[in-house]
Amino acid sequence: LGSLPTLLPPFTETPSYEAVEPLDLEEFLMSQLQSGDSALMQELGDFPDDDLKVEQVEKECRTVKHSVPADGVELEPHVRDCVKSYTQPWLVKVYLIHMVKSPTLAGLTDDCGRTLTSSDFNLRCLTPDQRVEGLLAFSSHEELDRFNQDARQGNRHPELFALYPPADEEEAVEIRPIPDCPKEHTGDRILIRCQAIKFEIDIEPVFATMALFDLKEKKKISENFYCDLNSEQFRNFLKPHTPHVDHSSLARSAIFSVTYPSTDIYLVIKIEKVLQQGEISDCADPYMTLRECDSAKNKDKLEKLRGQAEAFCQRLGRYRMPFAWATVNIMDVITTAAVDRDVTDSDSLKGGLYFRGWNHSIDRRAQLPRRNSERYSTIDEHFCSISAFKPATITISTIFKQEGDRLSDEDLLKFLSDIKKTSTPQRRIKTISGSIKLDMSPVHDLPQSCLSTELIPLIPVAEKNIRPVKEVLEFPSSEVYVPHNIYRNLLYVYPQRLNFVNRLTSARNITIKIQFMCGEDVGSSLPVVFGKSSGPEFVQEVYTPVTYHNKSPDFYEEVKIALPARLTERHHLLFTFYHISCQQKQNQSGSCETLIGYSWLPILNNDRLQTGQFCLPIVLDRLPVNYSLHSPEAPPVKWMESHKGLFNLEVQAVSSVHTQDNHLERFFTLCHALEGGATFPLRVREEKIPENKLEHELKLSIISLSSSSLEPLVLFLHLVLDKLFTLIMQPMVIAGQTANLAQIAFESVVSIVNSLHNSQELNRDQQGRNSLLASYLYWVFRLPDPPRDMHNSATAATVGNMLLQSRIRSSSNPDIPGHPHSSPEDNEVKNIFSDFSKFLFSVFPPWSKLNQLLPMLGNTIIDEITFKVLAAKCTLFLTVVCLLCLLQQFHEELALQMVVSTGVCRENAYKYAWFFFELLVKSMAQHVSQLDKNNVPRRSRFSDRFKDDITTIVSVVTAEIGTILVKQQKVEQAEKVNISLAFFLYDLLSLMDRGFVFQLVKNYCNQVDVLFTSAYLFMRLEFLRILCSHEHYLNLSLFFSSPASAPASPCPSISSQSSGSCSFQEQQRILGLFELSQEFKQQHYLTGLLLTELSAALDMESEGYVDTHRKAINAIYSLLCSHDLDHRCIKPEVRAKVAALYLPLVGIIIDSTNYLDFTVSDSRGGKNKTGGPEDDLENAPLINQSVAMAIAGNPFNTLGKSVATLAADTSRHLLVCFLWVMKNADRSLIQRWTVDMPPSQLNKLLELLTICISCFEYRVSLLKSQQAKLQLEEALLRGMGARGEMMKRVGGMDRTVGQRENLRWRKDLTQWRQTNDRQDKTKAELDQEAIISGNLATETNLIVLDLLETIVQAVPLAECKDSVVGGVLKVLLHSLTCNQSTTFLSHTFSTLRALVVKGDLLFEEEAEQCADLCQKVLQYCSSPVDDNRSQACATLYLIMRYSYSNNFSRVKMQVTMSLASLVGKSSDFQEEYLRRSLRTILAYAEEDTEMQNTQLPSQVDELLRNLNSILSDTVKMREFQEDPEMLMDLMYRIAKGYQTSPDLRLTWLQNMAEKHNNRKCYTESAMCLVHAAALVAEYLSMLEDHKYLPVGSVTFQNISPNVLEESAVSDDILSPDEDGVCSGRYFTESGLVGLLEQAAELFSNGGLYEAVNEVYKIIIPILEAHRDFRKLASTHDKLQRAFDNIIQKGHKRMFGTYFRVGFYGAKFGDLDEREFIYKEPGITHLPEISHRLENFYSQCVGEDTLVMIKDSTPVDRKQLNPNKAYIQITYVEPYFDDYEMKDRLTNFEKNFNLRRFMYTTPFTKSGRPRGELNEQYKRKTILTTMHAFPYVKTRINVIQKEEFDLTPIEVAIEDMQKKTRELAVATHREQPDAKMLQMLLQGSVGATVNQGPLEVAQVFLNEIPADPKLFRHHNKLRLCFKEFIMRCGEAVEKNKHLITSDQKEYQQELKKNYNRLRESLRPMLERKIPELYKPIIRDSFKRLSFRRAQEENS
Repeated sequence: LGSLPTLLPPFTETPSYEAVEPLDLEEFLMSQLQSGDSALMQELGDFPDDDLKVEQVEKECRTVKHSVPADGVELEPHVRDCVKSYTQPWLVKVYLIHMVKSPTLAGLTDDCGRTLTSSDFNLRCLTPDQRVEGLLAFSSHEELDRFNQDARQGNRHPELFALYPPADEEEAVEIRPIPDCPKEHTGDRILIRCQAIKFEIDIEPVFATMALFDLKEKKKISENFYCDLNSEQFRNFLKPHTPHVDHSSLARSAIFSVTYPSTDIYLVIKIEKVLQQGEISDCADPYMTLRECDSAKNKDKLEKLRGQAEAFCQRLGRYRMPFAWATVNIMDVITTAAVDRDVTDSDSLKGGLYFRGWNHSIDRRAQLPRRNSERYSTIDEHFCSISAFKPATITISTIFKQEGDRLSDEDLLKFLSDIKKTSTPQRRIKTISGSIKLDMSPVHDLPQSCLSTELIPLIPVAEKNIRPVKEVLEFPSSEVYVPHNIYRNLLYVYPQRLNFVNRLTSARNITIKIQFMCGEDVGSSLPVVFGKSSGPEFVQEVYTPVTYHNKSPDFYEEVKIALPARLTERHHLLFTFYHISCQQKQNQSGSCETLIGYSWLPILNNDRLQTGQFCLPIVLDRLPVNYSLHSPEAPPVKWMESHKGLFNLEVQAVSSVHTQDNHLERFFTLCHALEGGATFPLRVREEKIPENKLEHELKLSIISLSSSSLEPLVLFLHLVLDKLFTLIMQPMVIAGQTANLAQIAFESVVSIVNSLHNSQELNRDQQGRNSLLASYLYWVFRLPDPPRDMHNSATAATVGNMLLQSRIRSSSNPDIPGHPHSSPEDNEVKNIFSDFSKFLFSVFPPWSKLNQLLPMLGNTIIDEITFKVLAAKCTLFLTVVCLLCLLQQFHEELALQMVVSTGVCRENAYKYAWFFFELLVKSMAQHVSQLDKNNVPRRSRFSDRFKDDITTIVSVVTAEIGTILVKQQKVEQAEKVNISLAFFLYDLLSLMDRGFVFQLVKNYCNQVDVLFTSAYLFMRLEFLRILCSHEHYLNLSLFFSSPASAPASPCPSISSQSSGSCSFQEQQRILGLFELSQEFKQQHYLTGLLLTELSAALDMESEGYVDTHRKAINAIYSLLCSHDLDHRCIKPEVRAKVAALYLPLVGIIIDSTNYLDFTVSDSRGGKNKTGGPEDDLENAPLINQSVAMAIAGNPFNTLGKSVATLAADTSRHLLVCFLWVMKNADRSLIQRWTVDMPPSQLNKLLELLTICISCFEYRVSLLKSQQAKLQLEEALLRGMGARGEMMKRVGGMDRTVGQRENLRWRKDLTQWRQTNDRQDKTKAELDQEAIISGNLATETNLIVLDLLETIVQAVPLAECKDSVVGGVLKVLLHSLTCNQSTTFLSHTFSTLRALVVKGDLLFEEEAEQCADLCQKVLQYCSSPVDDNRSQACATLYLIMRYSYSNNFSRVKMQVTMSLASLVGKSSDFQEEYLRRSLRTILAYAEEDTEMQNTQLPSQVDELLRNLNSILSDTVKMREFQEDPEMLMDLMYRIAKGYQTSPDLRLTWLQNMAEKHNNRKCYTESAMCLVHAAALVAEYLSMLEDHKYLPVGSVTFQNISPNVLEESAVSDDILSPDEDGVCSGRYFTESGLVGLLEQAAELFSNGGLYEAVNEVYKIIIPILEAHRDFRKLASTHDKLQRAFDNIIQKGHKRMFGTYFRVGFYGAKFGDLDEREFIYKEPGITHLPEISHRLENFYSQCVGEDTLVMIKDSTPVDRKQLNPNKAYIQITYVEPYFDDYEMKDRLTNFEKNFNLRRFMYTTPFTKSGRPRGELNEQYKRKTILTTMHAFPYVKTRINVIQKEEFDLTPIEVAIEDMQKKTRELAVATHREQPDAKMLQMLLQGSVGATVNQGPLEVAQVFLNEIPADPKLFRHHNKLRLCFKEFIMRCGEAVEKNKHLITSDQKEYQQELKKNYNRLRESLRPMLERKIPELYKPIIRDSFKRLSFRRAQEENS
């Protein structure tokens, strides 16, 4: 054999890990098994007994009895083998599979919560909710914990995996598909029933023959089916010729089979009638001329015709003549039926047919043909739906007359081709009027009373005698590769044509009598010919139809013959040719037959069945004696036309006995010669083989087997393989020589296996196994039988002789030389051996077993001396014994052949190793089943030599995998070989010494090197996954020796005791259970290997290993799933042991927390969700920080890094495995583990639990609407844990358990169906999925809750103040953030209450968690679900009660803050439920008898009243949700109300900021945050005195003067470091910076870049003080961007637009007579805001009630309708005094910090708004607001209003100043705008301007006013005009330089107009008022003004 290393590929390197040495399992089970373990083992099945055995399964037979040859005939060996093969039972290897139980789901209740619609806000008027029973009724903490635990364990789901979606089926390599059971081939089947054949006249019997033709293949594809529908009258015509009628011949329905559907399959119906005198045309004439409707007229004619017909029937009744034919395209019928198209006669299909009775469409399932060849891959799917069409009735109305000279099949196919092209045959054929009516339907279940093609009744048998249905044998149009499975032996004879043209006799009406003869005398005719309709089943002879007066007729007859099983050379076909006299001549006797001649055809030719085309001569004389022994060429007799071939015929066999293949026939013949009974020389075909050449010829025939064509090889595959395996196993002795055939037979098997796999025509299963071979191995293969005549095969003498001639271990070992002995003692030894052999043969039955033989040797009649002599004299003594034993040890021979094979044979044997593995396993299983298991231990079942061979084979296959993978780069092929090897070892575990198999596993793992590629890791994972799917995997892994519970120790883990006294060793031992130690790997071998692989896979962090991670995790996942659903693991103690087997998995998972991806929870639809960590400080509300951290993934800061390398679904699989172990592991063990765990590890565990909660959160996305979500919350998830009867499965019915080998659990027993991938789910399916998803969420969360309770109870009180309880609380709070079921919530609240009861530690250190807790509990107080509210109320009351003594103020603060945050943020918050909860808490306080003597009830009452008032404000807020301004006013009011509660004020400011941000009011949002920052700064300045911090709100004045309102109240009212105020995270330096940075960002978004600078002025000192240079860099970068924006955007920036809005009317309530300034976005026009407010308020007060006032005149209340509501909107502009304008230089400064606004109203004294220049007055109104814009709101109250009127001359002055300014600006622009300048000039100097400058001057400057008070105004206007005319001049001059050449005239016109204006104004401008230039006397100075305010003062 050579050393093993030479077998290994050269690339094998050091493995990545060394697999540990396994335990000797058999030794362990024998010696160390304890009774308790043994009992546990029995729980999991009878182990170590065998779970793999072979048993016989009766063949399912379609017929009532097997089709077998007739009794009484001795069969030839080959036929005998065939019959045995087809009838013996299957032999299958069976695993004793323990079926899994069906998982159960909860019976869910459907009770809806009632809603509260009370509008009474007085709490005491409300009815409180149901109180939680026994809230304070517990005597100790332990009792409370016990009570809670019992409650949690009730109604739990035992199987977690039943709720979890199944893993990917594609990954389930451990599912070994059971091959299809071999059965008789049938194609798609169609039932055709002949309903009627009707002609215009009915005068004689007619007979129909139906068959299918494939036009494309030009082939007849079915045998004939004969039927007739003749009346009783016509049947009586034929009585003389019908001796009896068998029931089977009355069939009118036939089942046709089509394997290869094609569009060109035609049903052809041929109609014959009894032979008459005359041509076909003459006989058809009456049918074409006479009409049924004229029957009265033609009555006599018809009677005459009927009489003639009767006469012909009486005389010629046994002869037929062709008459007519019709056809229909089967596929046209099927496709028309499938597409539901009514076909009438008018659009009739080809051949004139129509259908009726189709009324709905068909579900078409295209059935693909059984071959993969290209020819059939192109078939249109539309035409392949044979198995699914609507039953149809076809009426064929076109019946063609037969042409006497065109009767052959070739002619018929031409006709069909014509019909296909043109609907009718091209050569005009006459038609006979009539119709044929057929019913056609697909066959799914066989109808009753069916007969097979051999006329054997099929199952189901009819109870009563109904008309039978016949199966019609198909002749497939192409090869069908299905091995023979039933005995079938049929011969079809087709006479084709006869040529008597040159015959001078009068032979014209020719018929041929065809008989099957077994001899030559008359009585030798056998009744084996199948009869036709209405006659006997079998007949001795058959006549062909007669063509009238035709000397060379064509025939279309088909003669079907049942061949005898034993054929001899005497069997032949005899053909007798007759002339039939149609008209009886007067001088003739009764016979109408005139003999013409004979011909014959021997059935056998050289012992082989003769088939094919023949052309036979015809003998004229009588037949010679012994003619049948010769071919028709031989005898010297009188031949027609000199021995010329005149008769053409074809013979075809359909036989499962006759191979019709030279190679196969030769092989079978030579094999049977070996079995004895053959006479030599042996004749094989033409040659004769002497005995000494037999071995050589047999070897040649074995070699040439693979050369035989594929179809016969496949048809006889089972027999061929059986024979080859017999040759491998059986040492043949031929002519006294040992025939060394095993090796060559093995090579032939390998060759056949290779060719079958390589054939494109044959199917493979998903594991790449050839389906035919897989079926053979599974169902057919059995150990070869012993030879029939043992003594012929190896006589006593020849055994001795043979052993002397060749020393052999077996019949084939080439390594042992076979030279004959030449020593002198040869003869003596020879004699001894001869005697010994005789003795052995007499004592032992042939083929006795080794283990039976050896013990018997000692007790036999042979005496001890003889025994010794034998042993001493002959070294071959043991060889004799071995030989006799090895005669039947097939598995050893096979293994040896695999080991010693070489070259191509070796390569292919290992390439298709699966075949030989299965072969080995099945033969080993048969061997084991014959052993006496009680006396033979498992390790002695197989020889050491065999074990060595197996070791070698496994090693070579492992190396082969590497070669395929590395050298050939064929990953898929390597995977398949790997899987087959895994299944081989899987099977060996059930048969061999398991320690030995574990050694093989170890060798494999060490040989497969991970370093090459991840594909190796894939291989190993799949390999181990298959092994671990073993039925007895748990026992193989010695699960019963795992530590299911913590050892008894002096320190039980009760929370009241310290664990300090526990020994360090014990602590390490407990922690070690959760690690993958060497000891663990050795003891739990398979588990250790799989967990090692998982650990290695998870250590690969790069992106490329995603598939590896998935594979590793899915392997563990599917394994745990199998345990969970295994009914043997129901008992908790068994589950605990199993879970303990996976404790190291927990350690692995905890270590891989970094890699988990649980993003699945980020998109939750729950309340108060936050995003990722980056928007933590900016967007997160005050309360949610720890939840945000948890979701961000690191609540315990344990991660070194946080790179999710595992995909989300893979992470979920891993986590569900972790939860399963935690659910089932022993609680005391877990408790001890958590006690001994280091803090960092415990933090990791808590983090993992947080991830689990996020991962398995119930996501409502399964349901479609909010209503559905509520329904689920209230109803479906209520009784979540209640175990009820099995829920109806999706789809409404149980799936049947499919045939799967070695599968212990069924994925389709879980509640999740594979329909998960479908998109078109029904509502019921969606609801079902939602329920299961909810159940899963509940169960996973309850497992987490159990573990948290275990952790809390494990930590002694002394250590409680560490972070453990805080950590647990974080996890609990995170769980409350997620969508949860009522069941889980009730248990969570119980746990929270237990934590509260156990101590006030919650409120000492964990301020933020206290805030979180209050907020979460309060949130559930507003739940619409009664149970949730009830639990939350009880919890909130206990928090108040147990914090009363020392922390009540903090709790009050937190509850108030929580409520504020809740009502400000939550969109689906419902205050009526919260009110009821407040009432319930009040009830708890009133009913708490222990606390009645304290202040608690009154304190609680006060707190609840305060909460109620906040709620009232909230209700009002909700009314104005659609009015953003009013809403912000209310929020502002609430925030202002919290002036003394900084935390709450901060919360409300943040809420306001968020609302503004949502509306894109970024500036206001920023202002809210600036106010919040100022508030924080105030309290920081009280706590810390740092120069770099802002001094308080004063520092923020530059940003906005409004900020001063955040100045803190005096120190004595509230101290920030006490009472729990200012405890939020924002009241820190980082919180302050965060708020300000967010404000700066918002200012930048709002375009107020100058404010960004002011904000950063406050931030920068803080950052400098912290030396935070990174942030400083980014800050300066942001500042640069802000300044760049200022420079770039310049004057283009748009700021707000302002409007005054006044509300008038009682309908407005609080708003009546109030005026506001509204800030709107830049470029908002008056109609826009007007439209918005009109729309909103018309909905509030009614469309008819609201009136919009269109002008800005003062509103007089007296003139308004009290029943209406009025809104007045006026555009206002910011107003600045002159001194202010000096500081407000930039556009930004003129739009920031605005408090005064102005609008103007024109009027005249007469009351009109407009008038002439000298009467036009103007009123200016200046409004002052309470706060400066921008502010925290977009509308601010007007608090002051000033008005003053301008006289007409003052109006004129203002107008002229404005015009002058505009001209100056336009003229002096850096880039002048010519159009703008010309427009201004046109309005200034244009000649035709109405009320232009000239007219103004003429009105006011023409004369000096009489009133001295107007002097100054007159002078001011004059100076204005002076400046105006100067600016006009500059503008005209400027325009001169801007105009183009075509505008020169325009410029001249402008210049002329300007000069004219200047000249006109000159006199008025030069006239001065002398009084104004007198010296000023200061005492007399008075300000001259007509302002109304001064008049009122005077």
